[in-house]
Amino acid sequence: MNVKKILFPTDFSEGSDNALPYAADMAKHYGAKLCLLHVIQDIAEATGWYVPHVSLDELYRDIEKNAAKEMDRYGVEELRGIKDIERIVVKGRPYEKILKFAGENKADLIVIGTHGRKGLDRVIFGSTVEKVVRDAPCPVLSVRLPDHEAKK
Repeated sequence: MNVKKILFPTDFSEGSDNALPYAADMAKHYGAKLCLLHVIQDIAEATGWYVPHVSLDELYRDIEKNAAKEMDRYGVEELRGIKDIERIVVKGRPYEKILKFAGENKADLIVIGTHGRKGLDRVIFGSTVEKVVRDAPCPVLSVRLPDHEAKK
């Protein structure tokens, strides 16, 4: 297996935190570039609410600035020793942006954490991971929360 580029989408959740060591270990093992990707959900698109354009622009600027700061701090210990790391923040539908980034940047592997949602929560929020696994241009390692930590 030739792994040169690993994509690690993160939403800074417990599920992502749980998957980060897998992505970091694989990047170290293969000497691969690790791309951390955070997707800011498009609020108007997700909710269907009308929000004045000026308010949304300000909100997104704030969210992007905070996400970039979080991305710089994210996983410092776990990522120590990885030579090539790229941190990216984009806006849109998470699964679409993940798939687009993986395809355009020729990712060899996607490592992604799951939320452990079940039942109605999963129906309402959908499953980004499920959509990524189904349509990814490369193999996907989905990392579940341990059963004792998963949301019921």
